[in-house]
Amino acid sequence: MRFGLFGTGHWAIETHGKALHAHPDAELVGVWGRNPERASALAERYGVPAYGDVDALIEQCEAVAVALPPDIQADIAVRAASAGRHLLLDKPLALSVADADRVVAAAEASGVASVVFFTQRFQPNVTAFLAATAAAGGWQHGRTTAFASIFQDGSPYGGSLWRREHGALWDIAPHALSILLPVLGRVTQVAAMDGPSGMVHLLLTHEGGATSSASLSLDAPRESMTREFVFYGENGIETVPYGENDAATAFGVAIDQLVEQVRAGTRDHRCDVRFGREVVTILAAAETARTESRTIPLP
Repeated sequence: MRFGLFGTGHWAIETHGKALHAHPDAELVGVWGRNPERASALAERYGVPAYGDVDALIEQCEAVAVALPPDIQADIAVRAASAGRHLLLDKPLALSVADADRVVAAAEASGVASVVFFTQRFQPNVTAFLAATAAAGGWQHGRTTAFASIFQDGSPYGGSLWRREHGALWDIAPHALSILLPVLGRVTQVAAMDGPSGMVHLLLTHEGGATSSASLSLDAPRESMTREFVFYGENGIETVPYGENDAATAFGVAIDQLVEQVRAGTRDHRCDVRFGREVVTILAAAETARTESRTIPLP
C-alpha cells in the first residue's frame, strides 16, 4: 500500500516513518510537513520526495499516515478521505466534536478504511488482556494514574505547542479511554476538575453503572512519573500490563490491520474514526465539565 506521511516531528520520524519504511506491505512515497526544511530532511532519509502541497501528496498515495497536531490532522484526514484515501491517524482524532464529525462523515461517504493509533491498543499482550478482562465481566470501577514529564530538558515533546495549550486531557486521556472503554463500556456522564501543574482528574460513569477515574499530568515532577491502569470488580483486581513492544513496532501492527481491512473489504476496526470520535466527544465534555464545574451527560 502506497502511503504518504504527513508530519516531520519526533513521532513522525521515530514511529510513523520508521514503521512505514520497514513494513513489507507498505511503500512510503512522500513526505509533507509544515516546515519544508524538516520535510526535505525526512524525505531524504527515506529516499522519497518531499511535497510542498498537501493535495499533491494525497494524489500520489493510497493511504495517509498523519503525525500532526489534531486540528491539522482533522483537515488533512477529510481531504484524504474525500479523495478515497485510507486513513492511518493518531489520537486524538481532532480537537472538537465538529471536526471529528467531519472526518467520520468523509470516511463513511467514501467508504475508506480507517485506524486511529492508540499505542497500547496495538500491543498484543495488552489487547489480549483487555479481551479477556472484558469477557470476564462484573467490573465496577477502573482507575488510571498517568503522570508524565514532557516539559523537562531533553524531552522530544517539550516544544509541542498543542500539548502545552491543551495539556494532559487531550494528550494522555485518549490513551486512558482506549483502555477503559473496551472493558467498562460507553461513557454516559463526565465530571472533571483541575489539579496542580496542569493536572486533570476525570470521573466517568459508564453504561450499566460502572465508574472510572483518571488522574493525568504532562508536567509531573520526574520523581512522581508513573503509569497504572487497574480494574476492580466481582473477579477481584486486575492490573493492565504495559505494552511489550516499542511504539514503532506497535505502529507496524496498525499498518497490518489497515492493510487487512482493505484486503478484506471490512470497515469495522475497533479503533476506527468512529471510535476516535467517541473519545473526542468524552474529551470535549470533560473540557466543559472542568470549566463549568458540573457533570455533563452524554447521549
